[in-house]
Amino acid sequence: MTNLTLNDGRSMPQLGMGTWQIPDPQAALVVRKGIDLGFRLVDTAAIYGNERGVGDGIKGETGEDGDVWITTKLWNDRHGDAAAALDESLSLLGVDAVDLYLMHWPVPREDRFVEAWQAMIALRDAGKARSIGVSNFLPEHLERLAAETAVVPAVNQIELHPRFQQREACEYHDAHGIVTQSWSPIGQGKDLLSDSAIVSIADRHGRSAAQVVIAWHLAKGFSVIPKASSPEHLSDNVAAADLTLDEDDIAAIDAMDTADGRLGPDPREM
Repeated sequence: MTNLTLNDGRSMPQLGMGTWQIPDPQAALVVRKGIDLGFRLVDTAAIYGNERGVGDGIKGETGEDGDVWITTKLWNDRHGDAAAALDESLSLLGVDAVDLYLMHWPVPREDRFVEAWQAMIALRDAGKARSIGVSNFLPEHLERLAAETAVVPAVNQIELHPRFQQREACEYHDAHGIVTQSWSPIGQGKDLLSDSAIVSIADRHGRSAAQVVIAWHLAKGFSVIPKASSPEHLSDNVAAADLTLDEDDIAAIDAMDTADGRLGPDPREM
């Protein structure tokens, strides 16, 4: 597994497992299976409602004596209450600190994301979040954080897949030392995995279509957190770590970007 260096000097696994839509009662078994297969980053969020199950799955694997990175997120209605929100997440997860705490959305209509970021900086300084970042932030939001706090997020987790590549955002991240982390990296399955370009590459390498898409994210230098709950899909996803795409493969997937490829909400409208 490759690691990425963050702008705070810490090292984060590049490939992880997402847990969105995995119910709390199932989360422990799914996370434990993922860890057994080789995942070393587990991504959850307060709004997912499965932090307790994820915590049970990672028990004994995190912190200074463990080697599994845990990410959780601050939900939109807690921008004025980040310290208490993180304490609740830590209690559910059963840990003293998380490796990465993300602000889930900027919610610009409320205009409290700078206030929330200031609180998250304090939580990092207090040792409750070893690294801090954001999710679904646009360059305009990132500019405000830097201008008003002088602290640049370590990570921005955004919707990113072959049909929605967010190149402007990625260029901004690269210029400012922010790791791009892809959510919905295989476009929620949909018809992406049956696209002729993806299938052709998969056939040529003798791999699955999902592995090809995940390997594309890795080749681009993104962190990527595909969600899976079955042992078969978890095993398939983690195997993408040793798939090397050639330049033609990457160029073919690069060409799949579309103007209307977004699947989730627009951050300006949240």
